[in-house]
Amino acid sequence: MNHHHFLIISFPIQGHINPILQLSKNLARGGAKVTFATTVRGLRKLQHSLPSINNLSYASFSDGHDQENNQSGGDFIAYMEDLRHIGAKNLTKLVQNFSEQGQPVTCLVYSLLLPWAASVARGLHVPSAFLAIQSATVFAIYHSFFSNKSNSSELSISIPGLPFFSSSDLPTFLLPNNPMNSFMIPIMQEHMQELEKNPKPYVFLNTFQELEQDSIEVFNNKLNAIPIGPLVPSAFYQENDTTDKSFGGDLFIKSDDSNYFKWLDTKQEKSVIYLSFGSLVTINKDQKIEIMHGLLESKRPFMWVIRSSDHPEEDEVVINNTRDIGIVVPWCSQIEVLNHKSIGCFVTHCGWNSTLESLICGIPIIGFPHFSDQCTNAKMLEEVWGTGVRARANGEVVVGREELKKCLDVVMGDTIGDEGKEMRRNAEKWRGLAMEAVREVQPR
Repeated sequence: MNHHHFLIISFPIQGHINPILQLSKNLARGGAKVTFATTVRGLRKLQHSLPSINNLSYASFSDGHDQENNQSGGDFIAYMEDLRHIGAKNLTKLVQNFSEQGQPVTCLVYSLLLPWAASVARGLHVPSAFLAIQSATVFAIYHSFFSNKSNSSELSISIPGLPFFSSSDLPTFLLPNNPMNSFMIPIMQEHMQELEKNPKPYVFLNTFQELEQDSIEVFNNKLNAIPIGPLVPSAFYQENDTTDKSFGGDLFIKSDDSNYFKWLDTKQEKSVIYLSFGSLVTINKDQKIEIMHGLLESKRPFMWVIRSSDHPEEDEVVINNTRDIGIVVPWCSQIEVLNHKSIGCFVTHCGWNSTLESLICGIPIIGFPHFSDQCTNAKMLEEVWGTGVRARANGEVVVGREELKKCLDVVMGDTIGDEGKEMRRNAEKWRGLAMEAVREVQPR
């Protein structure tokens, strides 16, 4: 480990940065030299919160949009083309500069949306590895979808040992009528093609064996698929480590931690509903109002993360009507909140980071999936791992207040029957298994 220099690169959005930066910290603590890199603009936004750790340094490469507030004027497809061409050229220069400085890169680790990085590494004769920051199940779905192109029109996928995945359970961009289909399919296809160029490529999976054994077995004899998760701060599985309590690298400005933790400290154990829909999902006005009324009708304390938006008046309606039972914050250290003794339920979009954090903290969930891999994760949480329930939207694609209250009554244990108790037992079971797994895979 001491002789390695890992260059680990991330697309500059929060959901990618968290697990990639955590892997960087883990490897650095294991004695390797590690450089975490992202775009110039991305690194600049992270500077205020990046952790300082021995063996871990930071670098950037230009995507051609170093000074812009909105890449390519908000045209994401145009930005991705610039990132591919300009970013690849400057990533090449970065790797070459390390060699000239006597610090050659011995492994380039890249992740989702950056398939061209594998080509950069191959051209420079540097070994590479792909970090799958979504679940092994989602990666197995991609692998099946692109390996069996003749069957892709069926829009259903089977993985031995798991429930059948219908079109509504698949990553949304795989569906032909999805607006991201024509853009994302070529990117994911390129990811698979790059992996096929190596006889047995290395793929690091942000999961653990017990959680997704059936999906991991899909890759036997095809890939060097290595579970290295859950990628979470070490304070959550090493009781004597208080230095690594958060991911670091926040693109958003958090509320004052002391304020919301003081509020949580006043609440009974497992009594608080925590709501957050991640860094990308936008909740429209109608959905906010329905959630607000569902919370009011449940009469339970809650903490709701509502990111700053272009419509602050909508947020004020929520704040003014619920201040007697809940608090609203623009951002927080989510895993620290989930680990607080007062949290009893997590209302989530079911992004993979949030899913893993709910499991390692032993918190049952109510799923509000929106796009990408979130529907797949919600299905696994409900039908396979048994730690939650998916809220069903009405005909207007809005989850109504009655549905939210019904789900809260189930998960928080107020309904007749054992469904909620079983979810909480399962959540505790997976918490224990996640703890064991993450301790086993950490570099020593």
